[in-house]
Amino acid sequence: MTKSPSAEESKPLTPVELELMQLVWRLGEVSVADVLAALPPERKLAYTSVSTVLRILEQKGVVLSRKEGRGHLYSARLSREAYEAQSVRHLVATVFDGTPSSLVARLVEAVPLSAEEVEQIRKLLGRKGGRG
Repeated sequence: MTKSPSAEESKPLTPVELELMQLVWRLGEVSVADVLAALPPERKLAYTSVSTVLRILEQKGVVLSRKEGRGHLYSARLSREAYEAQSVRHLVATVFDGTPSSLVARLVEAVPLSAEEVEQIRKLLGRKGGRG
C-alpha cells in the first residue's frame, strides 16, 4: 500500500500549482470556473488544465475538495504560512546545505532592503536569539 505524502513533507509546488494556490489562498473556497475567472486575461488555461492541477493539489494534500452539484469546490488544506515555512526549510536544506545563516546572508546581499526592512529583520533575529 502506498502512502500519500502529507502536505508537510511534500516537495515545493510547481509554478502552475503555486499560481493556482495563490488564488485559492486569496479567494477561499473555489470552483474551477472561479479560478479561471480570477486568472489574468493574458493567462490562457483550459478548464480541463485547471481541473487537473486542482486534483493534483488535492492528491498532494494541499487542497480539500467537496462535491457541489456537477463539480467540486476546492479549499486550502495547507495555509499560506505553513507552505512558506515548508518552502524555506526545503530551500535551506537543498540550496544552503542546511545552514540558515547562509540563506540570511544571501538575502541581505542579493535583495535590496529598505531601512525599515533591515530594522524589522533585526527585531525578528533579536527575538529569536532570546529564545536560546
